Amino acid sequence: MKSEGDLGGAARALLDRDEVEGVLSGAFYTPAEAPRSRAKTRATGAGAGAASESGAAPPERPQHYKVICISMYTEDLERLDEMVSALKARGMTKANRSALIRHALSQVDLDKIPKGI
Repeated sequence: MKSEGDLGGAARALLDRDEVEGVLSGAFYTPAEAPRSRAKTRATGAGAGAASESGAAPPERPQHYKVICISMYTEDLERLDEMVSALKARGMTKANRSALIRHALSQVDLDKIPKGI
């Protein structure tokens, strides 16, 4: 069985610190909302939950990005991580997976994409 230290190293190798901090700061490190009562929402059909009952507006979510989940081949992830590591070694300390994918998307020429993808 692996020790706790081995698992921490595996998690650090798999997860990018900037991405994790971004997700956690939006989900776990923000002030807690009042719990919503699902029973009242279903019974009244209001659909607005506790925010309208207390008069407080729900917290605004960022509109300029969404957190998504995609599947990628392990070889592609390894290549992506190697590229991120190379950028960081060049002094680009904020380089991460999503930034590199966004850059790659900006370079795509749809006319050059093979038909069988």
